[in-house]
Amino acid sequence: MTMLKGIAGQLGLGRFAALAGMLAVGLTLLTDPALAADTGKPEPWQMGLQAPASPVMEQVQAFHNLLLVIITAIVIFVLGLLLFVCFRFNEKANPNPSKTTHNTLIEIVWTAVPVIILVVIAIPSFKLLYYEDVVVDSEMTIKAIGRQWYWSYEYPDHGGFQFDSFLIPDDQIDPSKGQIRQLSTDTQVVLPVDTNVRILVTASDVLHSFALPAFGIKTDAIPGQLNETWVRINEPGTYYGQCSELCGVGHADMPIMVKAVPKDEFSDWIETKQAEFGIDQPDERRLAKADKADKADKAE
Repeated sequence: MTMLKGIAGQLGLGRFAALAGMLAVGLTLLTDPALAADTGKPEPWQMGLQAPASPVMEQVQAFHNLLLVIITAIVIFVLGLLLFVCFRFNEKANPNPSKTTHNTLIEIVWTAVPVIILVVIAIPSFKLLYYEDVVVDSEMTIKAIGRQWYWSYEYPDHGGFQFDSFLIPDDQIDPSKGQIRQLSTDTQVVLPVDTNVRILVTASDVLHSFALPAFGIKTDAIPGQLNETWVRINEPGTYYGQCSELCGVGHADMPIMVKAVPKDEFSDWIETKQAEFGIDQPDERRLAKADKADKADKAE
């Protein structure tokens, strides 16, 4: 307390209050990702994780919070031991040092406790790895192909149409349209919310990595190999990611932009794309569309 009063006296009460306020805001942002960032994009001076937008990221965040508690407790404990040793066993307080060579109880404790801590960490860690790795009951599939230096996307379940997605150059960025430097692309991946989406990832030239922080996704794109991951997006919105594997001079110019929309809107987008690429709609989809229009006419 005396030290705090001294600092307050030197800095002035106003400056000290401002410093305390900044510290409180920083701690709030660190512990609450939802306040630290808008959904799906990073923020300047962001300290915490992006707000989770998928069940995988929710579990990643929960595991991160668990580890934060554990490492904070360890740091406080070790710091307390160091301070205790410094004050209790310095030359003045302890002029006749002990010649103790070992202590069986302490040795058992310092062996058993770290093992217990590792088990507490390992169990949820393995569960999370399995949850991230296993694609359960996927409802649709998309394919992401890394190239120098852009991404190509394919929708194999919807006629196999494919398009490329390039970074919008700095001199063409329009903030009024919500475009973000180094993150916005000329075309976006469109995905439905509340849908289990399998994502196949590969590359055509060198190593790349398909990473979307809000989804908890980071999957290597390897030439000649198909890797897979999955996502179930919780809420509509726009989500951003980047290539996370050094791949040449244009590595920083490979953003990922995903637009999550309701299922009806996604179906309309698919129909538009199929028409654009000259792909015939399946008979069941045409019948469903005609039935929907007929019901709308009757309702009127």
